This record gives sequence, C-alpha cells and structure tokens, in this order.
Amino acid sequence: MTIRFTFLLSVFCMYYAPAQDIDGEILSAEIQIRTATLPAPEAHKDGAMVYGYDGDGNFIVLREGTNNLICIADDPKKEGISVSCYSQKLEPFMARGRELSIQGLDFEQKRKVRAEEVEKGILQMPDAPSMMYVYYGKQENYDSSTGALEDGQFRYVIYTPFATTESTGLPDKPHAKGMPWLMDPGTHRAHIMIGPF
Repeated sequence: MTIRFTFLLSVFCMYYAPAQDIDGEILSAEIQIRTATLPAPEAHKDGAMVYGYDGDGNFIVLREGTNNLICIADDPKKEGISVSCYSQKLEPFMARGRELSIQGLDFEQKRKVRAEEVEKGILQMPDAPSMMYVYYGKQENYDSSTGALEDGQFRYVIYTPFATTESTGLPDKPHAKGMPWLMDPGTHRAHIMIGPF
C-alpha cells in the first residue's frame, strides 16, 4: 500500500466515515461552547454563534453570535471529540445537510440532493471562498470539566464552489502530508483541504 493511498484513506475515514454511537453525557452549555469554539481563531471565539444540545439531546442554539462564524458542539452520541466552526455563508449548505441527516439520508444521498438543489437555484452556495475550521481528537484526551482537548488535530477546509484544479493550480490529491489540495473539484462542494496538523 503506497504512502499516498494510506494518507488518502485516513483522510476519507476521518472526514466521511460515521462515528460510533455511544450513550454520552450532555454537558453544560458553558462547556459545550468552550469546546465548540476550540477551532476558531482566538479573536473570533467570543462572538461566534454556537449550536449544541439541550438536556434532552435536542440540537439547539446555545449562544447567538455577533460575528460571521458559526460553531458546532461535539455530538455526545459519537465516540471521540470533533468540533467545527465555519463562515455564516456556509450555513444554508450545512443546515440542509443536517435536515437531510434527520430524514435518514446517507452521505451519497445527501450529496445528490444538495447538488440537485444547487443546480436548480434552491440551495445557495457561497459566492467567495468560505472557511471551515475543524478540531478533533480522542475521547480519553478530553476534559469534560473544562472543555479542553489535549493532543487534538486541526484541519482547515476552504469551500470554493465549482473550483477546479485548473482554476486554482491545486492538485486533486495530496502529494505530502499537510499540503493543500482540492477535493471534489468542479462540483458545488469543491473545497481546499489543508491538514491535519
């Protein structure tokens, strides 16, 4: 197995593979917010809007935002810790994905539905590159009393709808760990992948 194939496989698993369901504790809103904003640039943490979970496990707004960043708390039903923050311009795309997940659609089905809706003009994608920050790690490295995650990894994703390898100069697969590359080129979900770090 080549190094490149091994790296691509690891990227696919962490980016697309469903996490294992567990019966996790729902933490306080304060701790959820602290963890959810870990990936965000320091200057944007306090003003970011944050989605998380209430005591019954319902997905709700934990905090309204004052800047253009939206953060998602860790899902207590999934093994491991994974949080992300993204530009408000990506919210229609992300929110539609959550709606389709609730309806029971898998990754490929959601991809097909959103592609059709973008093509029909029902779903709007950003008209400029839009950032998403991701931070993830192992459950055993997470302190639920403080919201801190040790030895986590960052991944940066820049959505550039319909970008191609020709328009960006980026390859469609990484040639070395950490180098930027373009995933799903030419599609509505084209995005530059950077990391993990």
